[in-house]
Amino acid sequence: MKTSFYTDEELKEIGFKSYGKNVLISRKTSIYGANNISIGNNVRIDDFCILSGNITLGNYIHIASACLLFGGGSESGIVFEDYTGLSSRSVIYSETDDYSGLVFTNPMLPNKFRKTIKGQVLLKKHAIVGTGTTILPGVIIGEGAGVGAMSLVAKSLDDWKIYAGVPCKEIKERSKQLLDLEKEFEIYREQEKQDCKILPST
Repeated sequence: MKTSFYTDEELKEIGFKSYGKNVLISRKTSIYGANNISIGNNVRIDDFCILSGNITLGNYIHIASACLLFGGGSESGIVFEDYTGLSSRSVIYSETDDYSGLVFTNPMLPNKFRKTIKGQVLLKKHAIVGTGTTILPGVIIGEGAGVGAMSLVAKSLDDWKIYAGVPCKEIKERSKQLLDLEKEFEIYREQEKQDCKILPST
């Protein structure tokens, strides 16, 4: 009986650039350009997500249902560092049309009549993004930054701050206790590894 996530053998067949251990990707995820997508360890991607273009996901990442990641080409891309998360119905664009009215805004037209705005989107370590948020090209979400639900992120955000709104604005500081918790977690992981190496006596 099939589970709701791809098996390891099925992940190999998709043709990712690379992927690690304990990767859970919903069978209902749409993936385009898998050869440009790198995935670390302990990553989960839920139902109805779209992954397209140049995307790099680190370790311990959760992308909730109905999120859309448009990574574009080599001049742009989307990068998630470790311990980051994207809540449901959020969208990240690393490329977008120019809305000035000076050019067309339609992919069905030749590129000579269009202009696209490109820029890598980076979620630094421990960043978290609330449901229904839109992130535009060239944005860096700082380490430990938190973005509230239904926000528009058009400019880069500082480390360890909480933001919300359209466009999003700084609300308050975010606790750095996560850094202590990360150290504790790393010790826990090392202990787990040691425990796995101890074989039972016969």
